[in-house]
Amino acid sequence: MLDFSPEQLTEKEKKKFLIGSVIPRPIALVATMSDEVINIAPFSYFNIVTYNPPMLSVAVQRSNGESKDTARNILENKEAVLHIVDADNVEEANKTSASLSETESELDISHFTTTESKTVAVPGLNEAKVRYETELYQNVVVYNEENVPTTDLLLLKVKHYHIDADIYHNGYIDPLKLKAVSRLAGNDYAEIGEIFTVERPE
Repeated sequence: MLDFSPEQLTEKEKKKFLIGSVIPRPIALVATMSDEVINIAPFSYFNIVTYNPPMLSVAVQRSNGESKDTARNILENKEAVLHIVDADNVEEANKTSASLSETESELDISHFTTTESKTVAVPGLNEAKVRYETELYQNVVVYNEENVPTTDLLLLKVKHYHIDADIYHNGYIDPLKLKAVSRLAGNDYAEIGEIFTVERPE
């Protein structure tokens, strides 16, 4: 068994260690707005925080200490729509990871189409089977050892749920019909594979 302290690894090695071992990671395609410009970006540092109240987390890495468009829009407007990336929309979701100026929209470089939300001003995307309208609950700024802010950890409270009727039955989601994809390392993704059951102890 190899072992390392963080000080023994370069920044790249620390990143590769985490994204190569913490797998598979679900992917959120996050829609936000700024001055009527719709921003869309995928994030795999994404998960559930709690169901009471329903809350999701997205960690957005900063660039040279500055918040990225997604985090900045959420901090300013307190709203976002999160979509589950699946096998049917992953190619378009990947396009939205391109670097654009803050005045450009990823809608112009992808084939996503929008639909009006129920509780937030940010529109949702028609091409996702599951989406969540959310409001900002809290932002936790993460600092590195040099006291430089590196990450915005956004806690987002769910205000409204949308789900494709074909994948939802009696209160349960069919994982094979959802076809959610997960992020691995590099350019690699994974689909839902073999499903097995392990009974929890009473």
